[in-house]
Amino acid sequence: MSALSASRSILLIIGGGIAAYKCLELIRRLKDRGIAARCILTKAGQEFVTPLAVSSLAGERCFTDLFSLTDEADIGHIALSRSTDLLVVAPATADLIAKMANGLANDLASTALLATDKRVLIAPAMNPRMWQHPATRRNMAQLEKDGVLVVGPNSGAMAERGESGPGRMAEPPEIIAAIELALAGEAANPQRAIGFLGRLPSAADTPGPLAGQHVLVTSGPTHEAIDPVRYIANRSSGKQGHAIAAAAAAAGARVTLVSGPVALPDPEGVETVHVESARDMLAAVEAALPAQIAIFTAAVADWRVATEAPEKMKKDGGALPPLALVENPDILATIARRTDGRPDLVIGFAAETENVVAHAQAKLARKGCDLIVANDVGGTGVMGGDANTVHLVTPEGVESWPTLAKSEVATRLVGHLARLAPKRPAA
Repeated sequence: MSALSASRSILLIIGGGIAAYKCLELIRRLKDRGIAARCILTKAGQEFVTPLAVSSLAGERCFTDLFSLTDEADIGHIALSRSTDLLVVAPATADLIAKMANGLANDLASTALLATDKRVLIAPAMNPRMWQHPATRRNMAQLEKDGVLVVGPNSGAMAERGESGPGRMAEPPEIIAAIELALAGEAANPQRAIGFLGRLPSAADTPGPLAGQHVLVTSGPTHEAIDPVRYIANRSSGKQGHAIAAAAAAAGARVTLVSGPVALPDPEGVETVHVESARDMLAAVEAALPAQIAIFTAAVADWRVATEAPEKMKKDGGALPPLALVENPDILATIARRTDGRPDLVIGFAAETENVVAHAQAKLARKGCDLIVANDVGGTGVMGGDANTVHLVTPEGVESWPTLAKSEVATRLVGHLARLAPKRPAA
């Protein structure tokens, strides 16, 4: 089976930067996910990776020359730029960005970009001073206006000795997450097209992949009062749940975020409901229904005290005060088992310290939800940290993701759910 017989495909344009080597891993990871990559390698890109290496991983020849008689006879550059679902430029050098912003077409890569009628995603990569130069900022502003999608760049050490700052190309898992979200958006709006003198659509022109959906997200811990000054809680920071709510909003959904006590700002474009206890959270969740997708990220306290003391409990040198505990309502199971108004997709989170996947599989069966996102929080710095390593557990199997920033986990998860959710017309 040829690479292009896969259900989804991209045209990958590899620019001339040291980050070009990452594209070899990107091609391999895309193939693992059922996404075929047809490749254009620029002349500068050939200084860092070879056409042979690219074609070996892609499973077909790598295109390099605008004036190749053989390539043009087989598939012309116009067809090359349109016989795909998405164009991806990685690394997107300052030169390629300038050509795109100004409509130049003097090689195969820039000509394909100008001739395409498909959406374009770029992964910028360059020296920090080049990235921050006024000319690059102007060019990026123009591309944003034209509707070009962007992933990265990240900050960090550069190839040049002593250089550091923004300009590192996004890592392959981050680029794949952006690709999947972009492909989900195209699937949600397959009739999108531009005219000969048109422009690539902006986000305002094209409905996101979750347009028409109401997404309900819970986030943070709950606080279960012992007395007016003490409480039982979990260590959740809310970073993952808030990132998921923001990603869902960016994908076009109407989002309701039910948040326990966190030290985070409310995400923009999201209706946020603040609660304290598990019972408060369940009431807010039920009030927010109906929803098409419900994502239960919150670390809800499993227990609360049977009787909350009306005044602060004092140490008086006597016996320790009794703390009789009772179970809190199981919010995930309550919503997953609803017979009336159950969301189309119910997603739970499982924070485990051992046997992560096995415990998540048991939780999936016990709770009645559609998918569990499991992660290991045993001494890994996940609670309160900015990165996460998750496993998607369904009745069909387990999909393990590499360690990603929580924002990238959110983007990738939203893209995954957008493909699973029944499509609804944009409001």
